[in-house]
Amino acid sequence: MKAVVFAGFSGSGKTTLVEQLIPLLKQQGLRVSVAKHAHHRFDIDQPGKDSWRHRQAGAFEVVIASDLRLALVREFEQPERLSVHALIAELNPGVDWVLVEGFKTSDLPKIEVWRAASDQPVQYPDDPRIVAIATDSPLPSPSTLPVLDINHPAAVVAWLQLHADIFEYQAPV
Repeated sequence: MKAVVFAGFSGSGKTTLVEQLIPLLKQQGLRVSVAKHAHHRFDIDQPGKDSWRHRQAGAFEVVIASDLRLALVREFEQPERLSVHALIAELNPGVDWVLVEGFKTSDLPKIEVWRAASDQPVQYPDDPRIVAIATDSPLPSPSTLPVLDINHPAAVVAWLQLHADIFEYQAPV
């Protein structure tokens, strides 16, 4: 399995880029999973549905499955900050690529997603884990890192596949 983090500030285009990469990788016959960091409370359950009612009744975990889908909802008794490695451990180990959105402080190789219009600073000068920059703008400071055109996701996929060895995932021991 290969894992790559798409890191950048809110509004930089991470979600859009990841969304475009998934079908391109799937067209190559690859299985793709996504691990996403959320900064806020979120819910995938619908109020009134059985699984929601089970959680409301106090279940620690509810796993829901059909012949097409599986979902696991786990309630933490205390706030818990999971690492990217903990999320990847929850995924099917048979996937080819894990596209990680967020987790910009993780120790995994990253592609920084940056747009000059966002008015946010670049991270690549201070983060040795950044291996490329996906952007639609000239970089504000010199870099020897590859610059990928955020508006050409097929080129990003080609670059990922060409450099797949640097994204080989090793779970921490």
